[in-house]
Amino acid sequence: MMIKKKTLLTAWLLAVSIGAMAQAKVESRISAMEMLIGEQVTVDVTVTAAKDAKVEFPQTAQIPDGVEFLGAMEHPDTDAGNGQKQCMRSYVFTSFEDTLYYLPPMTVKVDGRDYTTNQLALKVLDVEVDTLHLDQYRPPKTVQDNPFLWSDWSTAFWLSVLLLVLLAIDYYLYARLRSNKPIVISLKMVKRLLPHQKAMKAIEEIKAEHMATADDPKEYYTRLTDALRHYIEERYGFSAMEMTSDEIIGQLTRSGDQTMLEELRQLFQTADLVKFAKYSTLINENDANLVSAIDYINRTKLETPPSEEQAKPQLTAEQQRSLKSRKTLKTVIAAIGTASALLFIYIVYQLYLLLS
Repeated sequence: MMIKKKTLLTAWLLAVSIGAMAQAKVESRISAMEMLIGEQVTVDVTVTAAKDAKVEFPQTAQIPDGVEFLGAMEHPDTDAGNGQKQCMRSYVFTSFEDTLYYLPPMTVKVDGRDYTTNQLALKVLDVEVDTLHLDQYRPPKTVQDNPFLWSDWSTAFWLSVLLLVLLAIDYYLYARLRSNKPIVISLKMVKRLLPHQKAMKAIEEIKAEHMATADDPKEYYTRLTDALRHYIEERYGFSAMEMTSDEIIGQLTRSGDQTMLEELRQLFQTADLVKFAKYSTLINENDANLVSAIDYINRTKLETPPSEEQAKPQLTAEQQRSLKSRKTLKTVIAAIGTASALLFIYIVYQLYLLLS
């Protein structure tokens, strides 16, 4: 009978110990019960459970108004002995209102079962400010008495004076150089273009400005017909710029050159309608007239090599002396400028050594 009682007692103790090991323990602890406005406190939630237990911490914390949740920090699990582990997560809070706050318990799940932490309180303190004696404040620190040795700074000072003198001289010489009218010596080559070259140059400018697709057809046809009129006037020797379109066609007919007269007549008629009757043309019509003008010039042009003339400058003795003086001034200005730049770099280096 005695043996049977001992066996039952042993089994009961074993069951109690197993149940205690299966039971999880959840605790919470705050890093400080009081804090100043704007400081931070940490609430550590610790769970002690079996090693194979599944622990689920809350992602956020339920906090009262006036307290701000800043985030949570994970911690690695540790061995608690007796087949158990310890898990911990830290929650960071702050507040900007001075009062006493009650922090509600947090719920942690262990193997699907809810466990609540203990209740916590937080006192937020205001910073004391003496509003009655605002004029009573700590005086500023005294000025540090750094030793000054003229011998250390004299070199940089006199070099700076020299630099200012050089800059003044350089500016004076530059002003003198600008006051003299420069003498430009250049060999000009005067090239005389042929009539068809001038006309093609004018047409290329019209093409480069995309005037065929512009919103002002009047300007387009005015420039195109002017180029043709100048060409005809120089090519055939009559004043086409002062004639009407019909007079130009009639003069060309009498001269015996019948090349593309019908296309030229159609181009001049379209130009007259645009300029005087506000006739609206299409883009392809503008392009066709431009091609007709180019084709007419290419078919009627005369190929003779253009002549060139070279203009040789003649300098007087006074101009030669002025030219030589300007070259000397430029050389002196460049030399003084280079010396000033090098001197400035050296002064900056000396000041860097003194202040470092």
